[in-house]
Amino acid sequence: MLYATHYDAVLRYAYRRVGADEAPDIAAEVFAVAWRRMNEIPPKVLPWLYGVARKAVANHLRSSERAGRLLVRQASEASRVALVRDVGDQVAQANSVQRAWLRLSAEDRELLALIGWERLGVGEAARVLGCSAAVCSVRLHRARRRLENQLLQEEATDRALLGETKPEVRT
Repeated sequence: MLYATHYDAVLRYAYRRVGADEAPDIAAEVFAVAWRRMNEIPPKVLPWLYGVARKAVANHLRSSERAGRLLVRQASEASRVALVRDVGDQVAQANSVQRAWLRLSAEDRELLALIGWERLGVGEAARVLGCSAAVCSVRLHRARRRLENQLLQEEATDRALLGETKPEVRT
């Protein structure tokens, strides 16, 4: 029942963070942990599952980063040729919102994603992040302000490139 009820939500959570190829593995890992810790699952299951998924994603990303660094080192040693970025990455980087999002800290992105993408309330997001609702609320306010400032900076950069006047960026 737990799996059938929450698998899609956990899969979407993982998909938004690691992509389609790795998301099913993350979801499987989450439910394996849930199975092993069945007696520890609280009444509000989904935030708990997101907390488990958050840790699984973090482990996955650390592992991927290590593998990526190894591949880069091997490629640079083998060919001594500069690595060329994927065209898809270049297109994605051209998007102002994407650039603003990427300039946020990982903690800000995670909190905003829990609230916006996963549609959790502040209390539920606080449980996922392991903090109080009050602390989570303050962090959310600050994260939203930082995102807004990043978006304004991107807009100012775009306007400057087009020779238009720059909007004022809040601090």
